[in-house]
Amino acid sequence: MPRAICLLSGGLDSATCLAVARRDGFETYALSFDYGQRHRQELAAAERVAAHLGAHAHRVARIDLRVFGGSALTDDIAVPKHRSAAEMGAGIPVTYVPARNTIFLSFALAWAEVVAAETIFIGVNAVDYSGYPDCRPAFIHAFEQMANLATKAGVEGRTKLSIRTPLLELTKAGIIHLGRSAGVDFALTHSCYDPAPDGRPCGQCDSCLLRAKGFAEAGVADPLLA
Repeated sequence: MPRAICLLSGGLDSATCLAVARRDGFETYALSFDYGQRHRQELAAAERVAAHLGAHAHRVARIDLRVFGGSALTDDIAVPKHRSAAEMGAGIPVTYVPARNTIFLSFALAWAEVVAAETIFIGVNAVDYSGYPDCRPAFIHAFEQMANLATKAGVEGRTKLSIRTPLLELTKAGIIHLGRSAGVDFALTHSCYDPAPDGRPCGQCDSCLLRAKGFAEAGVADPLLA
């Protein structure tokens, strides 16, 4: 059974990616990050999702991106609320965490070398997303090329690492349909950037609004709001 590292935040996108990897016959190794994010509730969601989808292993890497700040998720900066679709599509928002996907993929690459995985799954999306530069196809392609130059397995020609992005061209509604067909229980996921202390989603941040839009367009009720 081929092995895959699956980046798992606990949100609906990464949960769908993990489910797709399992559906496609991979032994899955789920990797989450405790990076100083204000929405640490997502880590509990990641643990639930990994268990539900039968990940062979689930690791949480602890790094502190608060030492750099520069993002509403890791610094004392207000999370934007009540933004329109046009506002969300204009420019790079303050919820962008500098170099986050580069860092996360680097950790995934390291674990892939250790467990001899030839595939990394990441739930980046270039359709219904918040304008993050590290979600673009050009970035993923460049990282994949770099990964095959930077590892012992790549240099020795033993493996050729590939990065799979099954959600890249899907709308949020399409992701929800795919996730349901692959066995995701969206009640286990967490999407909010600025949740209440008890974990309830704010319903107003970009992530909550994109989630709500996706469920509405998919014609499916969000189980977190039931």
